Amino acid sequence: MHHLILALTVTPSPDPTGTLRPGLSEDQVTPGTWGFVLTAFIVILTTFLIVDMVRRIRRVRYRAQVEEARLAAEAGDEAGEDNSAEGGPR
Repeated sequence: MHHLILALTVTPSPDPTGTLRPGLSEDQVTPGTWGFVLTAFIVILTTFLIVDMVRRIRRVRYRAQVEEARLAAEAGDEAGEDNSAEGGPR
């Protein structure tokens, strides 16, 4: 708890840009162009994978709905044939 209060009372540095420690260059602390390209590639690849997964899940769900409808129709046809064969009401 004391560390939190101490962190809140510390004044910020007057230079908001900051400086690098001696011996470090800008290239050593930033990802650079290759880091950006690889990150963008991973984001695009992940987006395509998510879209493909949603498409496949939707296709499976539609197939299940069609199968249920077909089974219900077959069950209705069989029930209708049983009633007419027994002489039941139409």
